[in-house]
Amino acid sequence: MHSAFVVAPTTAVTPITFATRTTWPELAAKLPPMAQAFATANGLTAKAGSWLALPDTDGGIAQVVFGLEDDTAKHRDLFRAGQLPGLLPPGTYRFANAPHDARLAVLAFALGSYRFGRYRKNETPDVRLVPPDGIDIAEISRMAEAATLARDLINTPSNDMGPEELAQAAKDLAARFGADFSCIVGDDLVQQNFPLIHAVGMASSRAPRLIDFSWGDPSHAKVTLVGKGVCFDTGGLDLKPSSGMLIMKKDMGGAANVLALALMIMDAKLKVRLRVLIPAVENAVAGNAFRPLDIFKSRKGPTVEIGNTDAEGRLVLADALALADEDKPDLLVDLGTLTGAARVALGPELPPFYTNDEDLALDVARCAKEQNDPLWRLPLWAPYDAWLDSKVANINNAPSGGFAGSITCALFLQRFVEEAKSWLHVDIYGWTPSAKPARPEGGECQAARAIYALLSQRYG
Repeated sequence: MHSAFVVAPTTAVTPITFATRTTWPELAAKLPPMAQAFATANGLTAKAGSWLALPDTDGGIAQVVFGLEDDTAKHRDLFRAGQLPGLLPPGTYRFANAPHDARLAVLAFALGSYRFGRYRKNETPDVRLVPPDGIDIAEISRMAEAATLARDLINTPSNDMGPEELAQAAKDLAARFGADFSCIVGDDLVQQNFPLIHAVGMASSRAPRLIDFSWGDPSHAKVTLVGKGVCFDTGGLDLKPSSGMLIMKKDMGGAANVLALALMIMDAKLKVRLRVLIPAVENAVAGNAFRPLDIFKSRKGPTVEIGNTDAEGRLVLADALALADEDKPDLLVDLGTLTGAARVALGPELPPFYTNDEDLALDVARCAKEQNDPLWRLPLWAPYDAWLDSKVANINNAPSGGFAGSITCALFLQRFVEEAKSWLHVDIYGWTPSAKPARPEGGECQAARAIYALLSQRYG
């Protein structure tokens, strides 16, 4: 059970009353006269995100009133309760009435308790919640732990989270659930036919590697997850400006979220044969760095011309997807922090996803909404596939022109997937630029909860 929760409290439990501007007058009228006067004196209107601790006759806290959006509001933040751990005095609390969505409010409470404290003392709020009846607290705790894993991995700077450290995190997770783990390192990538992964990572003093672990009954449906693990991205010889490089420690966000998803799948014991593949590299600058217009043969066979060394994520994913595809999985999912174009189109909170499986697309969209884990479908627009043509190789990794960058990236990856029954590609951001309820600034768990919910419904 997540540390934000307590099921059998041994101390007093303070009620949290949810109110909106509309419901507050009626709720206030039922308060004792002293509490009413206190709320009035403090100007409480139950504006969304506002709160007030109402005193009891002994000077303690009788209850906390917390404001939510009205039902008629243009947008209701179903994670609004994620503000509470950062606001409330230490203690144990319970919901006195129902928020807009009790399950999501409980999850938000746990997600809002997260603090990254590896490098300085940053104490987790000493605030606990007694979950309401009917909430699957094991499921909520599983999701919260997965989010913590993803956030911690992304927030850790690259000097302490290189390819080797990312591999160790994957190995630790695999060991926890008894999964079979292996890792191909350095020049062995060339020997075992992963030329694109090697090309992207060879300029770094930290050897590139391909992380690979498997779990579950081989007779169950094959679900393979591939996560982009670029532990730092300078852009390579097509060097990013300093502003573009600033948060590139998050460029392994796909890998972090794949590990978060794997944690949930294994912890819930879903009936799948899970395989996790993570190409872990650092895109560095050195005399042996790969160059614009270099050409490499991919694992799958087609030759790839390097249009831009800063379009490296799709290169490492291409080899990993080719390996995954050889298994003919029932579902192949890849996550990566791939394009600025996706952010321009949809912003940091709404990652696009791509698939040609219409049933899968509907399920992803529904689960994303149910889990408050937003995703938005963009098309694998076939006419743009010709933009990837090269005059001297089979394909170019970064077509010139600048149009539809997230779509052309998805089309590039699609070239390396043929045998999988269904394929889902998600172009995540993996980062919260400014804090929101339940979403502290920094590394973020994106798409993992939605996909886990889908897998739970299909293979639970």
